[in-house]
Amino acid sequence: MQLLRAVVFVCLCAGSLSAQNVLVLPFFNTTGSNNLEWVGESICQTIREALASEGVLTLDRQAREEGFRRLSVKPYTVLTKATVMRMGESLDADQVIFGSFQVTAPEGQDRSKGTIRIHAQAIDLRKARRGPEYSDHGPLDDLARLQSRIAWQTMEFVLADRRPTEQQFRQRLPVIRLDALESYVRGTLAGAADQKLKYFTQAIRLDPNYSRANFEIGRLHFERRAYRPAAEALQKVPTTDVRYREATFLLGLCRYYLADFAASERAFQTVAQQVPLNEVINNLGAAQSRLNQTAVALENFKKAMEGDPADPAYHFNVGYALLHQGDLDAAAERFRAVLARNPDDAEATTMLGRCLRKSAAKAPVRSEGFERLKENYQESAYWQLKAVLEPKR
Repeated sequence: MQLLRAVVFVCLCAGSLSAQNVLVLPFFNTTGSNNLEWVGESICQTIREALASEGVLTLDRQAREEGFRRLSVKPYTVLTKATVMRMGESLDADQVIFGSFQVTAPEGQDRSKGTIRIHAQAIDLRKARRGPEYSDHGPLDDLARLQSRIAWQTMEFVLADRRPTEQQFRQRLPVIRLDALESYVRGTLAGAADQKLKYFTQAIRLDPNYSRANFEIGRLHFERRAYRPAAEALQKVPTTDVRYREATFLLGLCRYYLADFAASERAFQTVAQQVPLNEVINNLGAAQSRLNQTAVALENFKKAMEGDPADPAYHFNVGYALLHQGDLDAAAERFRAVLARNPDDAEATTMLGRCLRKSAAKAPVRSEGFERLKENYQESAYWQLKAVLEPKR
């Protein structure tokens, strides 16, 4: 993607302003109960998502597991600082966030009713120095609020004066009841899609306003091409949630595939106004094309193509819009560009043939629907580039 290449190039040229790549490890469980491992994962996820919401590049769980594999370390094992640093270095991380938690309860009482103490540490591998150590404690039932405070303190180390206010941050992370939080985290750790869906659905039953669970349910249904239930879940993600734009992007795709092109256009317009990614603008053009708004669709297709001229899908959509406008020579040029990038593209070959035969009258766009959509969404790259390019205040 052109934007991702731009991020890499700018960050390499920006020196001290270069992108930070942060590794967040699951917080170590020092309680002695394996049943509480999910708590360390929950803290880790909250910190990762908080940083990602501000455009910080954070290594995902797959990368983290690769780090464990490289060092032959069992996940969720308590690691020494030296091992933590080695893992960060093996994954080319600039900073590592890690820590531990301890749950205590009076003898004879259920630990779920006990008290948790969370201790966090940061290491700056670029400057070869230890960062701050910080902690918080309170009832385990209050885990959502406690881990949010740890995440906000982490943002001070990583973002310094660029972090949001604590009030702004709290609005993004509503307090979730403990059993719903546990179900959600266990869903993220589950392997099979059916098991994930079971846990996420349970989280929603326990806390109907749990937007993260709604997002994951929507995404799972979308991956299964079950667009109606996907749309039902995705439209429940509120504007305050950091996944709102991605949820709306997926909602736009669902509406498109369900032939509700007007609703699809509204969804993509909402996202494009905030994050003008090539894939969003392209999909907006596709919805407009299906609404027979050929001129404005062509304009958006061209914007997407200018943003990433290496992608044949964008050339195809421009050619398709030009074809329906009757500009056959210009359309043929775009289809040739597609075939130059992918010689085996059968649809592009057919469209080029229509242009060369000079027999392509304006066909009703709704009757064909060959527009090419994008299902990938790379918002983090956009915010990272924006953060690098914007002058510091």
